[in-house]
Amino acid sequence: MATAPTDRLAPLFIPPEMIARGLDLLPVPAVHIVREDGALVFASMNRAYRLAGLGVVAERSPMMVGLGAHIGALLASDRLRLDLDWQIGETIDCRYYRVCIARSDAARDTCIVTLIDQTSQYHTERSLRREMTTDSLTGLPNREGFSDLVEAASDERARRAVLVVDLVRFGRINACLGSLAGDELLITVARRVKGALRARDTLARIGGDEFGILMTLDDDQSEAHELADRVRRTLSSPFRLTDLEISVDCSVGIAFGSDSDDLEELIRHAQFATKRAKSTGRVEAYQNSAFALAREQFAMETSLRRAIEDRRLRLNYQPICDLATGAITSFEALARWTDEHGQEFSPCEFIPVAEESGLIVPLGRWAIDEAARTLADWDRMAGGNCGVRLAVNLSAIQLQRDAIAPVLQQALSDHGLTGDRFTLELTESAIVSDPDGITETMHALKALGARLAMDDFGTGYSNLAHLQKLPIDILKIDRSFITGMLADRDKVAIVRAILSLAQALGMRTTAEGVETVELSQTLAALGCNHGQGYIYARPLEADAALAFLLRSRISVATTSAIASTR
Repeated sequence: MATAPTDRLAPLFIPPEMIARGLDLLPVPAVHIVREDGALVFASMNRAYRLAGLGVVAERSPMMVGLGAHIGALLASDRLRLDLDWQIGETIDCRYYRVCIARSDAARDTCIVTLIDQTSQYHTERSLRREMTTDSLTGLPNREGFSDLVEAASDERARRAVLVVDLVRFGRINACLGSLAGDELLITVARRVKGALRARDTLARIGGDEFGILMTLDDDQSEAHELADRVRRTLSSPFRLTDLEISVDCSVGIAFGSDSDDLEELIRHAQFATKRAKSTGRVEAYQNSAFALAREQFAMETSLRRAIEDRRLRLNYQPICDLATGAITSFEALARWTDEHGQEFSPCEFIPVAEESGLIVPLGRWAIDEAARTLADWDRMAGGNCGVRLAVNLSAIQLQRDAIAPVLQQALSDHGLTGDRFTLELTESAIVSDPDGITETMHALKALGARLAMDDFGTGYSNLAHLQKLPIDILKIDRSFITGMLADRDKVAIVRAILSLAQALGMRTTAEGVETVELSQTLAALGCNHGQGYIYARPLEADAALAFLLRSRISVATTSAIASTR
């Protein structure tokens, strides 16, 4: 008689002696555990288990003490396997195991436990981690190790402060005295700074000449400032390197745990404050508004770079007039920028960003080429030389990083112009920054026929003895001396002195910020040659500037004709 088919095969029973023989074939410690009358006992174990010294009596076995609860939980559940990490012993002789507890579906009261010793691997990984998070020169935590320490302090974030100490002149010392002297200085600095900290504060070297301090605040934020001052005093004593005694100043920035939810960002905040401390010369705490402004400037830099590449900037042109006749003699080209979202930025906003980022070089090249193109268009529409020059501003950074004369020569060649149609305006700060290099550039520009003007004269630090040697054609008197001049005798005296100086040096003069007829007449009477300001016109688009020029000529010609008939 045939038997009815079953839904599943009957569970396979493995005799205990066969399990024992199987355990002996395993190269790792393994034990067969059964549950009898609610207690866990060792049914068998292999030789590797005995040699591991994990205990052969179940109730006294360190393994059963550490893993008994996990084994009992697995046998009481429907799970077939449990994997976990387990360690045994004290810190010095601690061993680390990867444990696998497994049973078959048939044997609900029996399981096999295997243990893979990972102690050597654990120590290797810990050594590698220590090497990765430790500065090899000073033995302090490095940037990654410092980040881990800050992260570990996340539970008391509001009571934590991060200080970043940046050494001043370290690069110069390293370059002049050599890397060995630089290393010796860093080790000594680390020792001194550590001596200024409290026992619970942590010091790390997070950059070449940059140290980070993680401190706990007991009362208020003034403790961080006190620590910063203590560190600065500690480093104020000269360091002895070889046979030299060298002073090393430092800049310190502070960020507090409450300033950010992102702990890694907390370090960046402290570094940002340190950058600010370099310019102010005092300890600076992170200010969220300043950081937000820096982010906006980086966003502006990205948009500005794209605008320059796509030639989406434009030039406006403000007339410069002869104060005696009222005739327009030239226009100053002024950069204007409206981004793709329609937001217009003032030159006071985007020019500093361009200078800091290096974008001033392509921006300056574009301005010279665009001005030359506009002037060539005006000549063509006027049926010949339109009779005016264009003045283009040159940045100090641009003069230092770019060869201006070849750029101007290329623009003149591309648009069929001569150099005498251009005036290049330089600031006093540009000349002071590199007198010899700038003088060479100025002579190269003069060789092309261009005129040179010193912009914002009187606001910088020009050496008058050096000034007479420079090939400058025009002094532009800053608007700060012109505005309100009629009601201020001191300003009148300053303007008179500048005009006398220009006359003695054979230079022409232009007054900026002329806004009233009375002011223009007074300047003309004092001997000023040209004026620029809203009395004549605000900066105009290229087409509007040309139309303004043509109307002005008709007006000047009419006025002259009337005057000649009298």
